Amino acid sequence: MGSLSLPFTQEQEEKSTIDQTKLLNLFKAQQNYLNHFFQNLDLSQTLTFTQTLLNCKGTIFFTGVGKSGFVAQKISQTLISLGIKSGFLSPVDALHGDIGILASDDLLVLFSKSGNSEELLRLVPCAKAKGTYLISVTSVRPNGLMGLCDLNVHLPLERELCPFDLAPVTSTAIQMVFGDTVAIALMGARNLSKKEYAANHPAGRIGKSLIFKVKDLMKKKEELPVCREGDLIMDQLVELTSKGCGCLLVIDDDHHLLGTFTDGDLRRTLKASGEGIFKLSVGEMCNRKPRTIGPDAMAVDAMQKMESPPSPVQFLPVISDDNVLIGIVTLHGLVSAGL
Repeated sequence: MGSLSLPFTQEQEEKSTIDQTKLLNLFKAQQNYLNHFFQNLDLSQTLTFTQTLLNCKGTIFFTGVGKSGFVAQKISQTLISLGIKSGFLSPVDALHGDIGILASDDLLVLFSKSGNSEELLRLVPCAKAKGTYLISVTSVRPNGLMGLCDLNVHLPLERELCPFDLAPVTSTAIQMVFGDTVAIALMGARNLSKKEYAANHPAGRIGKSLIFKVKDLMKKKEELPVCREGDLIMDQLVELTSKGCGCLLVIDDDHHLLGTFTDGDLRRTLKASGEGIFKLSVGEMCNRKPRTIGPDAMAVDAMQKMESPPSPVQFLPVISDDNVLIGIVTLHGLVSAGL
């Protein structure tokens, strides 16, 4: 049987190292190129562009070719996550039926470094025929798109970081910075609240921390490890260990919370009392002042309360305003929910 050949020789591998000084100089050069963009950006153009997007009654579509196309997709997704109607329109697919999605109250933003991409130049007259307002965002001027679009935004580009001034690594960086900064400006102008933002991110940690309340994640009813203060500790071992909470919730006949007894309390009691533990009741050894929380508190606040000084705890009894036990929220349950 033959053996697989390596794509490089040992000698080549030894020579393939990154010089730290050269790497640092590249980052400094990129910083300078980005500073050129910030220092020369036409704010009046940018304001007009942002206001036009804010006033759009329809959908804000983005398009681009190659790397600029990827940036256009990303910016569109950012707007969508902020609750703004947006979408990406492939310039190639648009000419094969997808342009049907455009309407007269929509905007089409065309990202292109050169402003001369053939795919975009072919798309423009077709989009205009739909009555869509067209905006070009380019870095080279003059260019073909400038004379065809309703509004033009120039993104100042000194040069690409690429030693050949070819690979679009600086131009795409400033496109991304420009688009995302405008997105946050729109977010502020629309007075998007944290709650509204979280509603658009329900599966992420951000959304969960802003949406989930204690009552959404707590155990309740038959899941609760409850006992009475007169119950003997040894008679409640099954209840203590079987509910997966690591504790007993001590209640009276009206379900008012009287205290808690943890597996840690069990170990300490056994060590201190020995065989005397067989005669001790839960009420004699329970913690009468446990940390508690209400059902409408945010789940993330429950986690912070568990971790707060003087020592962290693994659970919080959930009680009503009149101290009636409603449920229990555990650290394991919060972590499992993604918080």
